[in-house]
Order: sequence, then structure tokens, then C-alpha cells
Amino acid sequence: MNPHDETPLPHGADAPGFDASGAVAPDAAESAGLAAESLQSMAQDGVYAGAWQELQAQVPEHSVVEPAEFIQSVDPAQPAQDVVTDGLGDTQAGDSQTPVDGAIAEVALEDGASEFPAEPALLLEGAVPAEPASPAVLDNYVAPTISAAKAAADFVAQIFAEVRASDEPEAAPLSIAEVAPATDAFEASDAAQEPQGRPGEGMVPLQDKNVLVLGLGASGLAMARWCVRCGAQVTVADTREAPPQLAQLQQELPGVRFVAGAFDASLVDGQGLHAVYRSPGLSPATFASVFQAAKAIGLVTGSELSLYAAALAYLRSQHAYAPCVLAITGTNGKTTVTSLTGQLVVRAGKTVAVAGNIGPTLLDTLAGHIDAGTLPEVWVLELSSFQLDDVAGFEPTAATVLNITQDHLDWHGDIHAYASAKARIFGQTGLMVLNREDAEVMQMLPPPVRVKLQKPQHREHLTFGADMPRRPGDFGMEIVSGMPWLVRALEADETRKRSRSEAEEELHIQRLMPADALRIRGRHNATNALAALALASAAGCPLAPMLYGLREYRGEPHRVEPVALVNGVEYFDDSKGTNVGATVAALTGLGADRRIVLILGGVGKGQDFSPLTTPVARYARAVVLIGRDAPLIRAALADAGVALIDAADLPQAVDMATQRAHAGDAVLMSPACASFDMFKDYEHRAHVFCDAVRALAQDAGQSVEGV
Repeated sequence: MNPHDETPLPHGADAPGFDASGAVAPDAAESAGLAAESLQSMAQDGVYAGAWQELQAQVPEHSVVEPAEFIQSVDPAQPAQDVVTDGLGDTQAGDSQTPVDGAIAEVALEDGASEFPAEPALLLEGAVPAEPASPAVLDNYVAPTISAAKAAADFVAQIFAEVRASDEPEAAPLSIAEVAPATDAFEASDAAQEPQGRPGEGMVPLQDKNVLVLGLGASGLAMARWCVRCGAQVTVADTREAPPQLAQLQQELPGVRFVAGAFDASLVDGQGLHAVYRSPGLSPATFASVFQAAKAIGLVTGSELSLYAAALAYLRSQHAYAPCVLAITGTNGKTTVTSLTGQLVVRAGKTVAVAGNIGPTLLDTLAGHIDAGTLPEVWVLELSSFQLDDVAGFEPTAATVLNITQDHLDWHGDIHAYASAKARIFGQTGLMVLNREDAEVMQMLPPPVRVKLQKPQHREHLTFGADMPRRPGDFGMEIVSGMPWLVRALEADETRKRSRSEAEEELHIQRLMPADALRIRGRHNATNALAALALASAAGCPLAPMLYGLREYRGEPHRVEPVALVNGVEYFDDSKGTNVGATVAALTGLGADRRIVLILGGVGKGQDFSPLTTPVARYARAVVLIGRDAPLIRAALADAGVALIDAADLPQAVDMATQRAHAGDAVLMSPACASFDMFKDYEHRAHVFCDAVRALAQDAGQSVEGV
């Protein structure tokens, strides 16, 4: 079955391995059948083919099982514990081991990327943004699973032994109530009976108020639309005489006053304003004088995220609309985790809206759903540090900071201010989903509250990482017979007596799926998948359909994206890797399986390149340097012990990388830099890279179709 086929999967009592109630069948033979079906599906994709044949020989009674998907979906109405793969390979822990708005010219968008498309976004119930077209990627290329055969026989033997060996009852999957604050359920039937009217109608705090919006980019226009529809009198100011969105503003909102020129206190003094809202693309220095003047006379100040949070609070109090809000930020991986989380929520049978830094804007998306009467059960938001800076009143159900590395320091001033802005995503009450391998992220967890005669009370949180999980509810990875598995930690068996020290340390490790079954490549993408699982679980999504969603997710363009395999060398486009942290993650993720020839360079944005030294020394065969800051990178990597080669342009860099690569290696274009010294933006850079790879394939006489 094609993973994009919309044919409903068998569920409940109709799904193989379930009893009449739709629960997982306890019989060991049924469990072996589920393992067989999982392996057969992967074998159809060229994954674990030898393992499938071995299991067929060992379990003859399942030799005629019909093909099935990797994970059989369950009825979304079933409780979260009714999952297909729970217990498939359970062990005890001791058994093994950028801004969305470019309103002001002084601040460049993340690597010069354009902001959201001008055309209205499709606001469909349950929709996840489609993968952007990437015409430069070679047609029909499907990345081979190079490490797929690794320890396959051991893997099958392990699975077969575990589904037969234990007669102990499975530990029940962790209830979301055990790891996250309770959230009121959104009753679609009740909401449907509420007359919605115009988006924002009746929003008393803005009705007949004078509002100033700073910056006419995508977010500025969205804020102007929203405030007008809430009954406000709106003025929009921009430093540019004719920003690109001006014509659209004047056409859509003719009653809005536009002011061009430098930002200063005169925009506030004597204007009778109620509130001032800024676009996230504005640097703090640009709007500082306006905000200082506004705060001095007690005006409300904020941003699009502030307006969005206030709108949700109003809808909750007046219309009983209480959705789950899942928020994602971090230096790298935001878009991947946001898109993947949205897909997992859809697979779980819930309606979802995906918005924010990923596009479309928060307020346009909210307005569209109110107009259509399709307010979703779950919001999945990608938020940048610019959007989060100085925000107040935003309270998500669950939120994550994926990682913190140097980026946008010219905007925030230093790494501590940058991290502080990111930390605002958690609000005061939401479940914190933390990367336990990032010390800067873990420092965001507040110290426990100490109460007399009670254990210290930690804020609700769970963690994820590429190591073994440490607490109930945590997600991580376990190596089984040389093969990495995505796993989750549960409470150990409550019925067995054990010492106090055992009770504090023992966990039940639930194996979810092999990391090699993911279509997105690299260790860093495995941890991205774990973060998405943790977030979607906080929205009450059952595990089994989410695992199916993980299996079918193909990733985002220009983020460690497989391009082609030419003469045994695989080429990867990571043009979105515009900072050192992103390139370190890509190197570490791909380097476990092969040697890498790395293409680096561009505009360094004042970064320290020294963190590249260790992963380059460990994983790289050679480094090809391009762009303005190539000399700075060369100096930083002088002691890495690998060949450093200069190229005049990117096509020449691809040729030089190809000459250095051996069969089985990878050529990775992950520049760790912005692109605007040589290209229009990171997408243009990606297209040039992919065109050069296409030319290589043609010169080698290889067809790229179906590679």
C-alpha cells in the first residue's frame, strides 16, 4: 500500500493482533504475527529483506500473512493505551542498552528567505501544510536505506525471542494524565452551535480602540486585519516609503492609516493609543524608543503572538473553545518537528491547524478557521525567537525547545538573551518537553518547589534524546543488537516487590520502532521524531497511528534531503543548514554510517566555527570551502586533520567533493552559513547544488529516474 494512499487502515477488532474489544491480543503467536507483518512491510521497501525471510522460516504459521503497513492504525476513539506495537520488544532498562516578518530592511530574514506567500493560505480542517515543491531534487529519487541490512538476523532473533519468552503481563502505556496537566476537551458539537460572526467580533479589549502596528510585513498585515475585524482603529507604521504589502493593505483595509518614516516617540505621543504591536522582523533597536514611550504612559505592548494568545483566551471564556496548543522552537529542526507533529495529530484522527513561523501567520489562520466554522482541536505552532521575545500571556498545552546554538546574536545581543527568548515558549503552566542532551535547554527547567514534609515538586516535564530515557514518560533510543530503536520509558511493574533503590531507578522500556524505519535520515532526525511523538502524546494522540505517521513522513526540502546516488556516492542537500549547530547535527546524524565529504561556506553571521572541529575530524573525509567566510572556516578547522579544499563556486565544489568521495560515502552540502554572498537565498543555493548533481549523473551515463 502506498503510504500516501487514503484507504482506511484496519482498526479495532478488524486489525490483525487485536481481540474483539480492539485491544492488543495477549497471545504470543499473535505478537509474532505483528512482528512478521512489520518486517514484511519494511521488506517491501527494501528494508530488512533478509530479516523477513528468516522470520518466515522460523514462524511458518505466519508465512501466508497478507502484506500490511508497518503499523496498523487503531480506532482514534479508543483509549491511548490501545496500541498495536506495545510490548513488541519491551525490556527492563537494565537489560541493554526567522523571523516571519521582513518589515524592516535593517534585519535580514533567516538566510534571506522570503516570508510567507502573498496568496491566502488554504485553511482546511485537519490539513497539514503540503511539502513545498522542490523542482531541483532529482525526479522520483528514493533514498536507499544503506544501513538497513545491519544486524538484521540478530534483530529478528531478538524480536522472535522476546515475543515468545515472557509470560508476564505488559505494563500499561503511560497515560497522558501522568505526564501533562489536564486540558479541557474541545466539544465540536457545542462550538458548532455558537454563532461565530466575524472573526474577532465582540473582542471587547479592542473594540473602538486606537492601535498602532509597527512593520508592514506578513505579520504586520495579519495584525492589521485582525485588529480591524475586532473593531479597532488601526495605524500601520513602517520605515520604508513603499513596503511590498502596502498595496494589499490599502486595497483590503482602506480605513487603515499608513505612516512611513523613522520610528520614534512621536508615533505614540498625543495619539490617543490603546496598544502598540510590533512585527517580529524588527530589531529591538528599531522599535525601542516607541515601546519605551508606550510603556511610560501605560499602553499595552505586544506582538502577533500576544494577540493570538488573547484571542484564544477570549474564545475559551466566551465560546468554551479549549484546544490543545503545541508550540515548537529551537535553533534547528523547528520546521521538521512542526510539520511532523501536525502529521502525527492528523494520523491520530484529530483536526489540526499548523501555523506560525512555518507559515501561514497565526492570526490569518485563526480568522480563516473562525470564518469557516472549523476551529481545530489542536494547534501546532512553529515560533521563532523573534516572535517569542518579550511575549506575555502565551500558555501552550505543551511546548519544546529543541536545541540552543549560536544564531541571531546580532538581534538578541548574546546567547543568554537568545535562550531567554526561546524559554518564553513554555509559559507558566504548560508541559515542558526538553532535549536532555542540550545543557542550555535543561537549564530552562525551574528548580523544584520545596514544601514542608513533602517531596520537592518539579514542574511537569518530560525529556527526549538519543540516549536511553531516564524517567517515566521520557523518550529516547536504545541499541539492540547493533540496531537503534525509538523507545519510551514507562513505570516499572507495580506488582513486583523491590527495594527502595530499585523502585527509584527501575523503568519499563517500551520499544516503538527501529530508527532505520524512518524515511528521514540521521540521528538528529530520530530525535526530532521523538520530540514530535512527545508533543502529540501531550495532545492525547494514541501511539499506534502516530507510529504509522512517523513511518510515512518524508521530511522537509533542503533539510538533509537525499538528492541522488551516483557511482555509489549519495548526495544530500542541507542548504537550510545556515548555522554551525545545524551542520554539526547533520554531520553527526549521517556520519554514523559512512564517511562524508562536506561543502561549507557563505556568510558566517559572526559565528564561532570552532564547534565544527570535532565532528569534522571524526566524520569527514574532506571539506570543500566556498563563499565569503571560507578563510575563517579554514582557520577554525586547521587542526581537524582533514583535507581543506577551496572552490570558486558551488558547481566546482560539487566536482571537487565528488573527486574526493569513495563509493559508500556521502557528499553533504551543509554550509553552516547564510547564502546571500553568492545566491538569492538558501533555496537558490539548493537548486544550484541539485543541478550540479544532476549534471554529474548525466555525465556518468546514469538515469536519475527511479534511483
